[in-house]
Amino acid sequence: MTEEHRTDTYEAVVIGGGAAGLSAALVLGRARCRTLLVDAGEPRNAPAAHMQGYLSRDGMSPAEFLAVGREEIARYGVELVRDRAVDVTKGEDFTVTLASGDRTVHAGRLVIATGLRDELPAVPGVAERFGRDVIHCPFCHGWEVRDRAFGVLASTPASVHQALLVARWSKDVTLFLHTVAETELTDEDLRRLATAGVAVVPGEVASLTTDADHLTGVRLMNGTTHAREILFVAPRAVPRNALFETLGAELTETPFGTYPKVDATGLTTVPGVWAAGNAIGFAEQVVHAASGGYRAATAIVADLVNFSPSGV
Repeated sequence: MTEEHRTDTYEAVVIGGGAAGLSAALVLGRARCRTLLVDAGEPRNAPAAHMQGYLSRDGMSPAEFLAVGREEIARYGVELVRDRAVDVTKGEDFTVTLASGDRTVHAGRLVIATGLRDELPAVPGVAERFGRDVIHCPFCHGWEVRDRAFGVLASTPASVHQALLVARWSKDVTLFLHTVAETELTDEDLRRLATAGVAVVPGEVASLTTDADHLTGVRLMNGTTHAREILFVAPRAVPRNALFETLGAELTETPFGTYPKVDATGLTTVPGVWAAGNAIGFAEQVVHAASGGYRAATAIVADLVNFSPSGV
């Protein structure tokens, strides 16, 4: 074995440097596993100024959270490379090709935590304001925008549930049907919306209106504008499944995207490959993602012990 090969061979390679990947890398490093973290630098929550609901980290900025995590894994000897994994093949071990083109690494085990991207409704102003006053998760941001004038941009009849949910944080909620026809709402939908005090406005949304970099309203195609301060949307989840597909992992279709089939530890149907964070589901919040990375890492350490003839 050449020195170059030894240098680029790891017990575990973690692909994805968000909460799930950093958590997995931290636990692997603390278990004295030779670990490489490959981080393309595309965290899903980058548009948000703060993250909420993470005990002891409530209100911390996502950027600060990741920076602290990188410092922590470095203390345990985990190597971090800013790059993208573009291909992976399985032989005696896993061969991971990086986008930079000047490095190929080998791993005994993989954690794929490449997450997903949010495909936003194609309404002018939505993408520009996403993460500020255009948001998607009331558990993430509801407290911070409580009691303000909410709008909910419908994309499917399931948006009725979103409107009912956000009504816990404000008594002033309007559901804009947008591309959903009034006839797609059932009598029960309308009854529940009325009971919750949610107004229903038919018609396609043309754009958002702003004033001094704040959302002020929702403008319909018919020219009418409804004053709103906050708009909830339902992005379409687009999981980054390329590496799972290359490895032949079994995928499962859900109403919120297609994800690898995993067990309780995140182990996929490909032996030696774990998934964590938004790579396994749309609703994995930061705290869930960190937990998933932790579970995957402990399972990998146990697997390495069981695999090794010496048990160490």
